Amino acid sequence: MKTDRARQSIETGAQLSTDVEAEASARQSRVGPMTDARRRQTIILCLIIFLTAMGVRLLSWHDTRQEVWNVQTVVVDDYRNIARLFRQGGISSFLSRSSPLANPNTLNHPPGYSILMALLFSIFGESDAVIQFFQIACDALAAVVIFLTVSLLLPRSTALISGLLVALSPQFAWNCVLLLPDSLSVLPLVLAAYCVARAYRCPRMTTIMLAGALVGLSCWLRANAMLLAPFMALAVALLFRRGRRLASAAALLGGALLVIAPLTIRNAIVFRHFIPISLGAGQTFLEGIADYDEQKRFGIPDTDMGIMKWESEIYNRPDYYGTLFNPDGIARERMRLATGFRIVRSNPVWFFGVMIRRGASMLRLERVRLTSPEPPVAHALAVADASMPAWTNSPAEWLASGSLMSAQAQARLSPDGGSLQLTGDDSKYGVQLASAPVPVRQDTDYVLVLPVKIERGRAIINVMGTDKSNTVYASNIIETVEAKTPEEQPVKMLRLPFVTGSDADRIQVTITNGASKPASPIVHVGPVRLFELGPASYVWTRVPRKLIRGIQKLFLTAIMLPLTLIGVLLLAGARRGRTLLILLVVPAYYLCVQSATHTEYRYVLAVHYFLFTISAVTLSWLGGALWKSLRKIRAFRRVSA
Repeated sequence: MKTDRARQSIETGAQLSTDVEAEASARQSRVGPMTDARRRQTIILCLIIFLTAMGVRLLSWHDTRQEVWNVQTVVVDDYRNIARLFRQGGISSFLSRSSPLANPNTLNHPPGYSILMALLFSIFGESDAVIQFFQIACDALAAVVIFLTVSLLLPRSTALISGLLVALSPQFAWNCVLLLPDSLSVLPLVLAAYCVARAYRCPRMTTIMLAGALVGLSCWLRANAMLLAPFMALAVALLFRRGRRLASAAALLGGALLVIAPLTIRNAIVFRHFIPISLGAGQTFLEGIADYDEQKRFGIPDTDMGIMKWESEIYNRPDYYGTLFNPDGIARERMRLATGFRIVRSNPVWFFGVMIRRGASMLRLERVRLTSPEPPVAHALAVADASMPAWTNSPAEWLASGSLMSAQAQARLSPDGGSLQLTGDDSKYGVQLASAPVPVRQDTDYVLVLPVKIERGRAIINVMGTDKSNTVYASNIIETVEAKTPEEQPVKMLRLPFVTGSDADRIQVTITNGASKPASPIVHVGPVRLFELGPASYVWTRVPRKLIRGIQKLFLTAIMLPLTLIGVLLLAGARRGRTLLILLVVPAYYLCVQSATHTEYRYVLAVHYFLFTISAVTLSWLGGALWKSLRKIRAFRRVSA
């Protein structure tokens, strides 16, 4: 009966054999010499995946290159400043106690990304585009590595789908153009998984040690994977037969320690403390607790500025307010950890529930900007400074001719009439206010300029088409500045560049809620001006853009998570436990370990690279079942004829 079920699974396209001899035969064939035809096929498929990933990411860069600097601006500046210090002092300054690099504030992040920036800047000059193109290429390579890894474990059709899912993902395309190390840190992890899969098929200690070294390399970029090596060593021990388990686990741990140890030794020399990689665990630990402390029982702030202010007050040290790690950064970090562990010990059941909720949140796909159906503006925005606006809308005109889109939203003029004050409803992303339709030219570059002050919460300013498709031409999220009162919030001069479509004749400016905390954002908007910059360029990219955007709309949690769960059941039902272990060891680590601390989507980016491989199992199975059904229909028609 079991054999019949396995044959049925193979016939339907999943090809997930449960027969031990078939598994051993497949293992021998995969690790043996490749035929020329198979090698050519592999190279062609790798090129298809790589070029697809590069194309998707380059379009994302093309869309967002003018605005990525708005994301984590302070963190990006920290990385850039440390890179400049590396260039000025050389590697010797990294080991000197008198160097600016010996400032504890430089320990907020591992130094790998700054070192990479310094190296690239030395070769190509200081340019954000250089960093972004390097990250784009590395992330495209990660899609290829996913394909090669799955090829060692599952049918090639499943591997191809896995690689294409990674290549087309809007989440990965967006994160790899940000000036942050998060996407770069994933490539060593997927390479480590490839090495583990390779060693499982053809056991070699050097391959296992290389897997550990790659985990260590990822830690030089982001410290989140610091405990992944022992976690992965446990998985490796389960993969191999008795007699090789301990040696394999030790080899993986040894590889990771060899790469991480120089950083730990340097920290001990320069700071005279045991700091494995970097500081920041205590800060994020406390902020993670505060995020889920809805009743504020523990009195812990949930932001960096809040932590600094809190510490300056409880320790009566005004000099603590302003930086996280100087002065007394190491001692403060240990006190943060002690405070966090004390809260956990006192509330174990509550904290376990927090870990479950946080782990579940990691399974959700990030809401990111999809590839735009329209090309970006090619003209310099400075053209608007020397030209007359094509359209203006004063606060009074917006109030008179615009439309409130929510019954709970309220709009009124400021006492001096210089701004329009909008108080939104408590919806998450509901449209609150829309301007009257504005006539525009087709295939033309525009920029919308308006002053905005956000007094409370978060809001989104959109430029949208008035057709039924509700095309968003431009968008910008505005939110309050930390540690400032409503009266102290600054007025931001927004510039929203966009290109009108080939069939566009009118647009609208809308204000939408941005998942505000607290709800009901309060926004002040000044006079709105629209400038026409000139005819649009790159209009030929509309066809691939619309195709990619249509596919990217499917990258939703409601679609991908069920596919992943079904894939797990298919592999478990086919007794492919070791395959599941290899593909899920990295997600399992983040779900178990990262869930104990504060997390953001970019911290756990690696999780979805591997979950997509499980989703691909389901898609491959569905494709096989569909193909079998079509063959049966054709065969029936032939018999009937």
